[in-house]
Amino acid sequence: MMIDTFNAKVDARKDPPLRVELFDTTLRDGAQTAGISFSVEDKKRIANRLADFGMDWIEGGWPGASPKDDQFFEQMKGRDWATSKLVAFGSTARPGGAVDKDRGLNRLLASGADAVCIFGKSWDVHVTKALGISLQENLDLVSESVAFLKQHVETVFFDAEHFFDGFAANESYALSVIEAAATGGADAVVLCDTNGGSIPFPVFDVVSRVKKRMPNLVLGIHAHNDCEMSAANSVAAVRAGASHVQGTINGIGERCGNANLISIIPVLQLKVGVDCGVSAQRLTQLAALSQFVNEMANRLPWLHQPFVGQNAFAHKGGIHVSAIRKQSSLYEHIDPVLVGNTPRILVSDQAGRSNILSKLQQLEPDVDLQPDDPAIAEALQCIKTLEASGYAFEGADASFQLLLRRSMRRFKRHFELVRFRVFDEKRGHHSETEAEATVQVRVGGVMKHAAALGNGPVNAMDKALRAALVDAYPGLESMFLTDFKVRVLSTKEATEAAVRVLVESSDGQHKWSTVGVSADMLEAAYRALNDAIEYKLVMDKVPPPAESMNAQ
Repeated sequence: MMIDTFNAKVDARKDPPLRVELFDTTLRDGAQTAGISFSVEDKKRIANRLADFGMDWIEGGWPGASPKDDQFFEQMKGRDWATSKLVAFGSTARPGGAVDKDRGLNRLLASGADAVCIFGKSWDVHVTKALGISLQENLDLVSESVAFLKQHVETVFFDAEHFFDGFAANESYALSVIEAAATGGADAVVLCDTNGGSIPFPVFDVVSRVKKRMPNLVLGIHAHNDCEMSAANSVAAVRAGASHVQGTINGIGERCGNANLISIIPVLQLKVGVDCGVSAQRLTQLAALSQFVNEMANRLPWLHQPFVGQNAFAHKGGIHVSAIRKQSSLYEHIDPVLVGNTPRILVSDQAGRSNILSKLQQLEPDVDLQPDDPAIAEALQCIKTLEASGYAFEGADASFQLLLRRSMRRFKRHFELVRFRVFDEKRGHHSETEAEATVQVRVGGVMKHAAALGNGPVNAMDKALRAALVDAYPGLESMFLTDFKVRVLSTKEATEAAVRVLVESSDGQHKWSTVGVSADMLEAAYRALNDAIEYKLVMDKVPPPAESMNAQ
């Protein structure tokens, strides 16, 4: 019986619309995310980036809700967008007054936006309890507010707030609300899953029924992610006939967020075959757009974000890597290039020969090694031994590349450590700690010695080490640390536990990461710093001194 019912639903599906409009609400709904606060300049930069991407509608905020939104709309009056349209957001008129005199509606018209989107109540209990008015009064507010706005602005959208909950509680009234909006002249009626509690099958059913009842009405979907179904609900609504999709970049938004356009766009275009108005060339900008909004929001990117995350096409298991070397689609659901991403081959204790060869091709495409080369077997065994002791090469490509060079007998040290000493001194309870490092190294047959003060022992060691080497290798003067992470590998041993240090370095043009492990935190840091410097010299093709020893 359950199977028959399900099949009946599938058979009843209609073809999705050929073209879906994208409505971005990152600057309004997305700005309600806990911990995010866009400045006016941030909002302008995001809006212009969305317009460059080709978003159909860009909701800028609520005029009159805050000075920041007022400034944004004022400063955007000189915009020059090729196709995108700016939208101002607000509510239906307040009860008890003349609609044409309503302050909120008139602020929307004065904003200079190309279109207006207002929301109204479609759940009867919200009308009687939250607004405290009769159900008929609410219908009048909806139709009259839309009609008034349509006299002054070309495009008006109506967001039917809490529509799916309202439909479940009182189907007749929820439908009468969107009919009132349509009567007022709304260009699209957007069905909102405001509480985010809906799931795809009911969403499909409800949208299908609404579309059947009002076939000429443009329907939209506005889904929240409280059940982690907002993207799926949006796609289900499109499959049922919705041709207008609202969402945010990276799914930011209040509570658990909004429907994520970064996922919805490629799903609709690449999986469902629905045109979102995004060209193939612009689709390749998807990963960059995601990263840009993260930067503006001061958020770290989600490494596992579908389509655009750093690990979205990362392969670690040897069997997987072996397969994608033959045909990428065996373990990749799309070509990552289509959305501006790239595949990543991870090297770990789960790696096989295919991982090593693939990674080598990425890092050093000019080197030609065969799977049966002894260097591959040696590198693989070395990786597994090191990872058993706590090393991790997934985020340390530079250390991995040096390891490969050692296995291929293509690496010689540029310097040899003689000794280092680090002092950490604190004088008095409230004083700042002072760190000083002394380093002695041998370059060829010449002894080098340097000392440096630093902001902490690792910074002091880094400065002293490069100061000792800069006369022999002037290129190190441009090098600096950009990130430093320490992880305790086992909490059971407490202060005796080994630690893993990950260092990110840069010379202003390139960035690279190295790793070191030891029970002594400074020793682990030294190993990571040593690799960082050696990698810089290898990258710059600086020859090692004639008396250099092979590194093991």
